[in-house]
Amino acid sequence: MENCKGSSEVLAEIYRNAQLAQQSISDILPEIEDEGIREEVMRQHEEYEKVCSQAAHLAMQSGAELKEPGPVKKAMMWSAIKMNTMADNSAQHIAQLMVRGTVMGITSLKTTLSDSACTDGEVCDLLKKLIAMEEQFEEQLKKFL
Repeated sequence: MENCKGSSEVLAEIYRNAQLAQQSISDILPEIEDEGIREEVMRQHEEYEKVCSQAAHLAMQSGAELKEPGPVKKAMMWSAIKMNTMADNSAQHIAQLMVRGTVMGITSLKTTLSDSACTDGEVCDLLKKLIAMEEQFEEQLKKFL
């Protein structure tokens, strides 16, 4: 398999994905007025925090290097969220934005899963857990559409 990702690369992708999700949630939370979707989004933020913590722990054990999303990426996400919620911060619109981000995350993670030669069972399990978690989040968010 060409361009096969090893466990440390898979771990970095898990961490990156969860960090980006946390950042986008932190950016969108101030824009959410509907209490129902606010609670769901905050719950998701907590779950992503747990995944980040698990990934960081595994990285520390294996000596893998994890990187935070860069400032340019964070600024682009922040501005996109602010522009998208300026005219419409309804629960439905927030859910649409969140679903799009979640689907992008699922796609990225599933690509990582199919491209990896993950030999570390804990890393592979965390990857599969994050995929399942994001699929569940997508279903929860669709209730607000």
